[in-house]
Amino acid sequence: MKPARILALLLPLTLLSGCHKTPTNGLTPVKLQTDWYPQPEIGGFYTAQLNGYYKAEGLDVEILPGGPYISSDGLVASGAVQFGMNSSDHVLEAIANSGEPLLAVGATMQHDPQGILLHADSPIHTWADLDGHTIAVKPGSTWWEFIRKKFHLDHVHEIPATYSVANFLQDPTYIQQGFVTSEPFFAQKAGAPTRMLLNRDAGYDPYRVFYTSQPYAAAHPDIVAKFTRASLRGWQAYLANPGPTNALLQKLNPALNPDWMNFSYQALRDGHFITGDDNAHIGQFDPTRWTTMSQQLLDLKVIQKPIDTTTAYTTKFLK
Repeated sequence: MKPARILALLLPLTLLSGCHKTPTNGLTPVKLQTDWYPQPEIGGFYTAQLNGYYKAEGLDVEILPGGPYISSDGLVASGAVQFGMNSSDHVLEAIANSGEPLLAVGATMQHDPQGILLHADSPIHTWADLDGHTIAVKPGSTWWEFIRKKFHLDHVHEIPATYSVANFLQDPTYIQQGFVTSEPFFAQKAGAPTRMLLNRDAGYDPYRVFYTSQPYAAAHPDIVAKFTRASLRGWQAYLANPGPTNALLQKLNPALNPDWMNFSYQALRDGHFITGDDNAHIGQFDPTRWTTMSQQLLDLKVIQKPIDTTTAYTTKFLK
């Protein structure tokens, strides 16, 4: 559904969402639409909720599970929810191509844990080695278009990603997209050692972000500041002690199991995806990286004209 159609359908909710009527519990209700089902990659927000950090800021936060067919862009732009999650390249695309007034206010991850999954004994060791091979990827993925163009992969055969490792396990030459926190766990558990080529190492390095709308941030800067502060506090606490939150996540998402959650947590921590390489950048933004990402999208013709990246994010709530 086009963003304009979503806005039209949700316009009545826009008016309601701007008026924060304080309920009897004295807390201001806000909603966060996540980008996937409950899992460690969203653990910091659930920790903030579980540990009472949102409540301490005067907020009653409802965390709405995402999934493959749920996008928070239109929901946030319309005001149906106050906060959403996605990658920084997606935020730039939504602003440039759809005119959605999104504003990233913090980074959930400094680097995107996505890349290409390979069997450990695969002869492929560099991105250029992929040329001439068949690769399972999501059609139209911007990150893949960047890699294909940068490394001149003119002879790859693309097939749709299945979001499963079933084919990978059956075929020792199979190559597919994956997240370092997920697919390697299932492959290795089934006896197939893996390696990954991470997008960040190819030069395509978006943030994973949480965002609001520009009108909402202008009208309710205090609420945005409180939500951001409590969320980043939640991520710090989750990294220090994931146990209680992981127990909650498993209740919310029975598909999880302790081994998988521990694997995901270790991958996030050991790869410095949340904290940055110096372990000191939880939530933070580097203006240069936003500018670089915008230029990459422009070069790929994913966006058609330059945009002022300083309108896509703010650091004032991170201080």
